Formats: sequence, structure tokens, C-alpha cells
Amino acid sequence: MELILALAIGVLTGSGVWLLMRPRSFQVIIGLCLLAYGVNLFIFSMGRLYVGAAPIMSKGGFVDPSAYADPLPQALVLTAIVISFATTALFLVVMIASRGITGTDHVDGKEREQ
Repeated sequence: MELILALAIGVLTGSGVWLLMRPRSFQVIIGLCLLAYGVNLFIFSMGRLYVGAAPIMSKGGFVDPSAYADPLPQALVLTAIVISFATTALFLVVMIASRGITGTDHVDGKEREQ
């Protein structure tokens, strides 16, 4: 399970960084989204991976906290998902406005010469 999660984080982060280096603004936006998903998975994995563990501790008596999932990374990832959705919407609006003003969707505003 840990190997699959590590590979997923690596693929998402690597693909996101590669797309950030592309010249077109839509590819840059998709790269930012993939990078955000990779970081969210990384933060989520910091809460320890347990299959079948109870998310809430029971009342009364001594409770071993190492047997339960940590809720803080889950709350951070949920907040990050909402923020990344809002920034993606903002980037799309800016991209559409930039396309209307410059007539191209390249990041530097110029088409590549052939």
C-alpha cells in the first residue's frame, strides 16, 4: 500500500512539474492542479496509513492513539482541496481574459516560431 501511494505521489508531482514548464497556459493550470493533488496525497499520508482502523476513539478507559488515524492531515487536505478549487477557477478566468486580450494562450504571449 505504501509503495503504491508513494508512486502515485511521485507520478502526480512529476507530471505537475513537467506541465508547469510547458508554454501554453492551459497546460500550466493542469500542472498546478496535478501538483496540488500530489501535495494533498503527501499530506494525507502523513496521518499514517491504516486499513480498517476506526477514525474515532471510543469513550472511557485508556486509549492507544497509535491505533487510530490522525484527523489533522485529513482536515488540512480538505481545506487544501477547497482552496485549490477556488484558485483553479481564478486561473481559468484570468486565462480566458488573457486569451481575449492577447489572442494567444501562450504564457509569454507569443507563438513559437517555426
